[in-house]
Amino acid sequence: MKTKIALTSLAMALMVGSGAALADIKIGVAMSQFDDTWLTYLRDDMNAKAKVMSTTEKVDLQFVDARADVNKQLDQVKDLINKKVDALIVNPVDTAATARITKEAVAAGIPLVYVNRRPDDPKLPAGVATVTSDDMEAGRLQAQYIADKMKGKGSVMILLGDLANNSTQNRTKGVKEVLAKYPDIKIDQEQTGTWLRQKGMDLTNDWLTQGRKFNAVLANNDEMAIGAAMALKQAGVDKGSVFVAGVDGTPDGLNAVTKGDLAVSVYQDAKGQADGAIDAAVKLARKEKVEPQAIIIPYRLITPENVATFK
Repeated sequence: MKTKIALTSLAMALMVGSGAALADIKIGVAMSQFDDTWLTYLRDDMNAKAKVMSTTEKVDLQFVDARADVNKQLDQVKDLINKKVDALIVNPVDTAATARITKEAVAAGIPLVYVNRRPDDPKLPAGVATVTSDDMEAGRLQAQYIADKMKGKGSVMILLGDLANNSTQNRTKGVKEVLAKYPDIKIDQEQTGTWLRQKGMDLTNDWLTQGRKFNAVLANNDEMAIGAAMALKQAGVDKGSVFVAGVDGTPDGLNAVTKGDLAVSVYQDAKGQADGAIDAAVKLARKEKVEPQAIIIPYRLITPENVATFK
């Protein structure tokens, strides 16, 4: 009889232990906007990571779309907190407006991971982690490649992303840091295309219509770069006579490099950021430490010579 009771107790203990190990971890994921091309890959990769992890520990993701609205995102974060998620992942609309999000999460005792865009706050509290890439390095890689192609002389245009985004600011800083070493390379124009292909196309069309002469277009992302390349093609500009550079290494960006429409891109690892964000959120939800607090996923240069390795 004692043996039977002991076995029953052991079985219950195993079930409880198994239940604890397999307990759902609910993560609220607040995205800045669903219709951004690169962020779509990030979202898909987060879903894929959660699916793989769920073979040993169920990870449920609840995505919400702020549609590029700062106030909407804050309301969505508050709603996720009220739903008692175990952790939050936030891709911020405005990196200068994250203090309230951080405050709400910390006050509720819910761990928070910022992904892709690091808040402007110089120091984040315990229980808050970031998973990003060094955007200045992306700008440096892009600009150095183009400066070499231009042999240190000529005129360039810069297509900026969303001005409220520190990725825009830092990628552009990286570009300018490199170009400052080349006094014979002049920046003719820098205007925002807000990450969009159509905007990149429209701005480049405007420059061509105005009769501006330029040797390169340095875009903060692939979508704007592809738009610029389309405008150049429609205007009858010989392929390769104006160097067009992007950032992200999206499938469309990789195809554009392969076809010679883009001279170069810089690979931003969506899977690396997605995996890092989910791993960090799960660890924090388990009350484990995330070290380092700021996780950096490296950028890599994409050229016609190595583009096949990214596909």
